[in-house]
Amino acid sequence: MANLVQIIGKPDCHLCEQAQVVVARVCSDLGVAWELLSIYDQPSLADLYAEFIPVILIDGKIHDQFGVSETRLRSALA
Repeated sequence: MANLVQIIGKPDCHLCEQAQVVVARVCSDLGVAWELLSIYDQPSLADLYAEFIPVILIDGKIHDQFGVSETRLRSALA
């Protein structure tokens, strides 16, 4: 099972907000930790992911970009 899900996004991004709702729900259901990282706080993340946010990482590996599918995330974390 995964240890950590990360959402890379930015404030005032509606897709990032939607992804956060999905990730929070799925991770809560499955007992997986998650965190939100802002490209404004970490310039290295902006360099890598600014054009693809929200980016969802599972244990440091890209799972989704431009949003997240709840079904696909549940499957990946199961």
